[in-house]
Amino acid sequence: MIDIANELKVVYREVRERREAGEAGSICVLLRRRYPVPVGDVWDALTIPARLERWFLPVSGELREGGTFAAEGNAEGTVLQCERPYLLRLTWGEASSVVELRLGSEDGDDTVLELEHTVPLSVAGSGAGALYTGPGWDVSLLGLDQYVRGVEVGDPGMWESSEDVQKFSQHTVSAWASAIENSGTATTEEIGAARQVSLARFAPDVTA
Repeated sequence: MIDIANELKVVYREVRERREAGEAGSICVLLRRRYPVPVGDVWDALTIPARLERWFLPVSGELREGGTFAAEGNAEGTVLQCERPYLLRLTWGEASSVVELRLGSEDGDDTVLELEHTVPLSVAGSGAGALYTGPGWDVSLLGLDQYVRGVEVGDPGMWESSEDVQKFSQHTVSAWASAIENSGTATTEEIGAARQVSLARFAPDVTA
């Protein structure tokens, strides 16, 4: 059983709009979570295919700077930066969709992981677009936590579609809706519409 109340608390969630001179705006989704293992262990779980498939997805290709990869049933991309064991930056699906993973050591053996996913405002529509990505990344970071703690979840795809994880996702959708509201990057109507789409995607078999 997932301790939903605790899992909601251990992740920091933020949505913000970024605008730079001469560039179109973008929406950034940020998650931060602490893991009770050394930074090298988390890095290996993020970059070694044999480990990735145990908590995330089967990934083919080369996870090195300049390399290309494909996450089975999900996105393809190019590795833009790879600085072991602290920085992994890659495109996710489209060239304008960029995921950056930043790792740091804290309090001895603990690792703090930040995941930032940035997409153009023209694609996200508004900050409400965070509801299409944030809950999914929440599940991924939870799966990573289970893996580094030695908890076997079996097939990650089956685990993600389980009732337990869907209930967790149902709550993360609410958490992301609150983060968007706090950011001031979307209207109430935009958040409400995106919330319904997000629930249908990440928690289709559980009721509110």
